[in-house]
Amino acid sequence: MAVSPKVVNIHPVVLFSIVDSYERRTDENARVIGTLLGTNIQGVVEVTNCFCVPHNESEDEVAVDMEFAKNMFELHKKVNSWENIVGWYATGSDITGHSVLIHDYYSRECQNPVHVTVDTTLTDFSLSVKTWVRQNMGVPDKSQGTVFIPMPMKITCHQPERVAMDALLRGKDPHKKTMDMNSDLEYVSKSAGKLQDMLSSVLNYVDDILSGKISADNQIGRFLMNLVANVPRLQRDEFDEMLNNSMKDLLMVVYLSGLIETQLTLNEKLTLSHAANSV
Repeated sequence: MAVSPKVVNIHPVVLFSIVDSYERRTDENARVIGTLLGTNIQGVVEVTNCFCVPHNESEDEVAVDMEFAKNMFELHKKVNSWENIVGWYATGSDITGHSVLIHDYYSRECQNPVHVTVDTTLTDFSLSVKTWVRQNMGVPDKSQGTVFIPMPMKITCHQPERVAMDALLRGKDPHKKTMDMNSDLEYVSKSAGKLQDMLSSVLNYVDDILSGKISADNQIGRFLMNLVANVPRLQRDEFDEMLNNSMKDLLMVVYLSGLIETQLTLNEKLTLSHAANSV
């Protein structure tokens, strides 16, 4: 049984897909809707994928292509078997009466579905993303109603997604048509620089508290204690030895990869030469 959602984590690829489906919509559709895929583990909803669902909407009725939604979900399950339906999305900032009807359909597909609204009108030049869950209200055995309650939400991403996002941010200059990808060493150096800056900020914050410049925050203190406790305690010699051993293994793999590539190239040329002489 799925636990009631407590927080919703949305990956960037989901937002890109929603915006893309909105840009590709037909002229008669004011908004687009779709299915959200991911996991719901102990109330933490992780939205990792989505797909658009065709629908027609008017003032009096709404029609959703449920057969298309089922077929698309079956195709997605063949590729990512761990992804399940966790809710649905709609563009726009408003929750209409039709949203209740669409939510009823997804309530049959999964327990406690979440609803994500994406304001593609870019009000205040920002892409507003909100998450909702439905809750019934009213008097028992009498009139009943439905209300959508906002949920905590944050944008999260895996490491490969973060690399892609950094690449997209570097290419936002409209005057630059091409963009060079950072090498592995450059990316490691950049990440190490960011880590050093964050450590400096933490040290300055602790120094300010100890000197009495700012008041202490118990929640931040507990977070820092947990962070320090999770760092393995290694002596300098042990750390240097571990790093050197890892570097030796990496250089060996790089050397073997280059040697194999050279061997394959040489074998290919010898094969072509032998074939040419035979003719």
